[in-house]
Amino acid sequence: MIAVLTMAFGTTMLLGGIDLAIVAALEEAGQVSWAAAVVTVLGVTSVIGGLVYGALSRSLPTWLLLGLLGLLTVPAGLAHDWRWLCVAVVGSGLLTAPTLSTLADAVSRLAPASVRGEATGLQSSALSAGFALGAPVAGIAIDASAPAGGFAAAGLAGVAAALTGLLLSRRSPARTRSPLGGPGLAGAPGPEPRGADARPGVSP
Repeated sequence: MIAVLTMAFGTTMLLGGIDLAIVAALEEAGQVSWAAAVVTVLGVTSVIGGLVYGALSRSLPTWLLLGLLGLLTVPAGLAHDWRWLCVAVVGSGLLTAPTLSTLADAVSRLAPASVRGEATGLQSSALSAGFALGAPVAGIAIDASAPAGGFAAAGLAGVAAALTGLLLSRRSPARTRSPLGGPGLAGAPGPEPRGADARPGVSP
């Protein structure tokens, strides 16, 4: 679950950074009035990506989708015109909805039904924290370099979260825990049988 929350944080940190980097790139080019057009392309391609991904018979790992999202975000900083920027964000847009949907699916699968509400709350907190931190980090990178630095910072944040999530998921021990830290054991035996199914010589 920690791996999923880490990737949720990284995903929205990336998305928050992209928004600021788009405005900064267009402001530098004197075309900030076209920011709405670029963001619209990002949103429409996200919808298309979600529909296509939903039609697939087999899902992809969350870390892979997030890693690709991050890698495709970095080159967007090379665009210095609103038309090319529209083209540059297509890759990021196509992977946005699939990444978010796999995160939600992972939480629903990993969290036991008794604590699913708490797990969903933790996911929402991770997503909100990512959005809150994404813009400031991208802004620092932009101030220190150029608008392209904002895209690089956002993309690399996504890649780092994907790699961290992959390592955490592979190092997960056999003993699992609920999202709130409750112990559980993968493959643990169920409760002792009672009644007619009880073992001879053992009081139910």
